[in-house]
Amino acid sequence: MDRRQFLWTLATATLSGAATLAGATACSSTSIGAATAVADETTTAGQTPPSTPVLLPPPPLSARVPLPGGGALTALPGDGNLLALTVDDGVNSEVVRLYTQFSKDSGVRLTYFVNGQYASWTDNAALLRPLVESGQIQLGNHTWSHPDLTTVSKQQVSDELTRNANFLRTTYGVNAAPYFRPPYGKHNATTDSVAAQLGYTVPTLWYGSLSDSSLITEDYIVSMANQYFTPNAIVIGHLNYLPVTHVYQQLLDVIRTRNLRTVTLDDVFIKP
Repeated sequence: MDRRQFLWTLATATLSGAATLAGATACSSTSIGAATAVADETTTAGQTPPSTPVLLPPPPLSARVPLPGGGALTALPGDGNLLALTVDDGVNSEVVRLYTQFSKDSGVRLTYFVNGQYASWTDNAALLRPLVESGQIQLGNHTWSHPDLTTVSKQQVSDELTRNANFLRTTYGVNAAPYFRPPYGKHNATTDSVAAQLGYTVPTLWYGSLSDSSLITEDYIVSMANQYFTPNAIVIGHLNYLPVTHVYQQLLDVIRTRNLRTVTLDDVFIKP
């Protein structure tokens, strides 16, 4: 059984219980837009509420800084109010669709670390491509099929990154370098050397996690956001299970209450 089949089997066996705990349904683009518009509505008679939520824009291009030299990237530089929400895998096509719609409706900026083997990335290409082209969503390389790179040969490391790079270039017209996220966060000098030869010089890890690589409750996801949505954090989430799609408004609330500015990695760093 491959990884995708295993994850789907697990989800099928347990999702009904998680749905009961969740007590909510996946939000649509209409519900996200409506909820955020209400939150922004003024009480002054005659004024028209904004059609999209008010989120802080990304910093100007002139504020970008060079990438740090050597080692893995785990946090953003400086002492500002930036938040890099990075989302991995893509096991579930509906989750990819809803996350992308959430970004479109709310203005949240995201970095997706893609495993091209999943049909979700072709299923949702038409919705996702305009956001990639505008720079609101950035795509990074998470390998083609999500192996632990420290357990495979150098040639397999190269093949995994190259096949995924070709997919991203063909499907979305992007060069994901220099950012790659090693599956499970596992990398070493050998994997990093092979990746660097392909242009992937920045192993991109994280500071905090929504802990949703497996099926968990909505309340737990929100508690993780409260813990880790902090200034200059790189936070990892996953595009695999539906509960996160039920709590987009709560995630927005944390971002806005803390006056955080969501950014992609390209918003922060000058590409070499």
